[in-house]
Amino acid sequence: MDDLRNKYIEAIAAAADEAALEELRVQAVGKKGEVSLKMRELGKMTPEERQVAGPALNALKNEITSALAAKKAALADAALDARLATEWLDVTLPARNRRVGSIHPISQVTEEVTAIFADMGFAVAEGPQIETDWYNFDALNIPGHHPARAEMDTFYTHRAEGDERPPHVLRTHTSPVQIRSMEKTGAPIRIICPGRVYRADYDQTHTPMFHQIEGLALGRDVSMANLKWVLEEFFTAFFGTEVKTRFRASHFPFTEPSAEVDIQCSWEGGTVKVGEGDDWLEVLGSGMVHPKVLEAGGIDPNEYQGFAFGIGIDRLAMLKYGIPDLRAFFDSDLRWLRHYGFASLDQPTLHGGLSR
Repeated sequence: MDDLRNKYIEAIAAAADEAALEELRVQAVGKKGEVSLKMRELGKMTPEERQVAGPALNALKNEITSALAAKKAALADAALDARLATEWLDVTLPARNRRVGSIHPISQVTEEVTAIFADMGFAVAEGPQIETDWYNFDALNIPGHHPARAEMDTFYTHRAEGDERPPHVLRTHTSPVQIRSMEKTGAPIRIICPGRVYRADYDQTHTPMFHQIEGLALGRDVSMANLKWVLEEFFTAFFGTEVKTRFRASHFPFTEPSAEVDIQCSWEGGTVKVGEGDDWLEVLGSGMVHPKVLEAGGIDPNEYQGFAFGIGIDRLAMLKYGIPDLRAFFDSDLRWLRHYGFASLDQPTLHGGLSR
């Protein structure tokens, strides 16, 4: 055993690289190594011989294994020292430019709109994107024969065969949030409801999924005059210039009277400029909340009244930042996002949004 010990300890100390070290390990303590073969001979010995040879062989195996590990660590340290001696890094060099992400125009405009309405006392309310038929249609006084309830316009979820319940829908507007908020907090109330909505349409100005923000204000003496003031204050703050509005009589099942709202604009070279000129651009629908909608929300229409309005966030972004095609919002084109996106530190102000 002394001969084996001296043989392998000297060989390990003289090993020049890890390959040679691995070869010595196999020769000494591998399955067919010399130490391993000696340990197999223990079974042929008498008990007295085994008591002497067994501990000695285990000690020899442990000593060789420890020597191998120590030499391996020493070789690794030497290799690192050699590498550090030949490699160097100039820490005074400027760092490589790393492109930072952009905030999507939809997210930016949502923050701008929320900040402006928050300054006018509107809280933010949210609700589920998969709605029941009742919240999305019935509670909003939309009759069963209304075109909006047709499958060609609305995404319905699947019901199992034999399940006669009305199917759930991907909400077609954020108006169901108004009903849920009325049920939860009652009146008076002043909220905006931003979020994703879904309709089966796709062209330059329509996509199957888009973003909408709706407003609701209920009180004992809320009128259309309050609605007109709120919208004009919003548009003036959002576009950074005084904006006049024009109300045109219309019809929506959930408001009575109802009005479509136009904003003052001009067209120059195919580009719209808001707040100047003699033209008008339709931007949203609005009106006084229908008594049946108030009843569906658990509010007495004889005691409270109020207004509601809805506008597309995507449309606002297109108007303010000159984005020509709605479909590009959802194409995931990084070149487009780098051009129209916003830096993370571009925060909107309470009144003026973000001028650009």
